[in-house]
Amino acid sequence: MAALDSISIVRLRLGERIAEIEQRVSRLKPVDICARMEAIRTMAAEHGMSALEGLADYAAHHSLMPGGVQATRACLEHMDEALRSENGTHDRESILAALAVRLH
Repeated sequence: MAALDSISIVRLRLGERIAEIEQRVSRLKPVDICARMEAIRTMAAEHGMSALEGLADYAAHHSLMPGGVQATRACLEHMDEALRSENGTHDRESILAALAVRLH
């Protein structure tokens, strides 16, 4: 039960960070978006949340490229799905594939 409670707390904290980025994405500098996504990636990795880790890593890298705000917004639209994922690598690949289709 304690493990379930701790992962719920982690999901809540990550959800708050994601919501903050969603609200401010158009006003944030690319380097700030990158730093925030990297913090999400790190926390997700520490707690074995593979899908969210992969999505945040993608968002961090692409936030610094031309079209970074568009890529960030596309990533944010998949964050809830990644945050709830319990199927690790399979969900990670599916989410990143869906993102690639949207962006290309």
